Amino acid sequence: MSKVRYERVGAASVVTIDRPERRNAVDPETADELREAYGQFESDDEARVMVLTGEGDAAFCAGADLKSIAEARTNEELARAWLSPRPDGPLGFTRLTPSKPTIAAISGYALAGGLELALWCDLRVATETAKLGFPERRWGVPLIDGGTQRLPRIVGMGRGLDLILSGRIVEADEALAMGLLTEVVAPGKHLERALEMAEGLASFPQETMLADRRSALEGFGLSLEEGIAREAEIGSKVSGVGVEGAARFAEGEGRGGAGAGV
Repeated sequence: MSKVRYERVGAASVVTIDRPERRNAVDPETADELREAYGQFESDDEARVMVLTGEGDAAFCAGADLKSIAEARTNEELARAWLSPRPDGPLGFTRLTPSKPTIAAISGYALAGGLELALWCDLRVATETAKLGFPERRWGVPLIDGGTQRLPRIVGMGRGLDLILSGRIVEADEALAMGLLTEVVAPGKHLERALEMAEGLASFPQETMLADRRSALEGFGLSLEEGIAREAEIGSKVSGVGVEGAARFAEGEGRGGAGAGV
């Protein structure tokens, strides 16, 4: 039985972790299916945004299936599955950088590796019931799916270290205030809103949007001078599209903020 569902909804690829009985925790089979779903998204030119979510309202993802890891001590086959090298990331694809925008649609718990999956996404929309954090600190389990690198980049080093070191769990309002969440919605509306955002992103001219996204990601951590040079290099490759866009603006398209926002 599949533990991950993949479906196209409009311009979005919706990837759903389907293990609600385990709070959508990721075991080796689930990780393999997540990697396969990521590959489908990347290879589908018509899929412009990936929306990652979890089945049900109780949890987006509770991280790695720690029960499965514990069982691996006495199960040789399971141990090999957990311990085998996963260059793309223990949870499927967390060490890869997608070429197109990604949105996490969160309801309930996004904990441990589940939060790392959410941090992997460009944008995060969550319900008022969401709770996010790295509780594995309490059990001595390390963050190995990008959490120590992505969280400080999103919320700043001070707030990042607060969550990494303390293991405390924050609710949606605090997560929004610190920039961890992009938007908070009413219970049950997370996927609907994420799909609306996806359609908004898909409606923009793609070449320049993707170039700007790439500039932001690749320039982060560089000096200002190096980052601006990288931006110029990437932007020059879509300059023709930019000229066409400027002409449309001169003709009145998009004046007064029309079409802005997602």
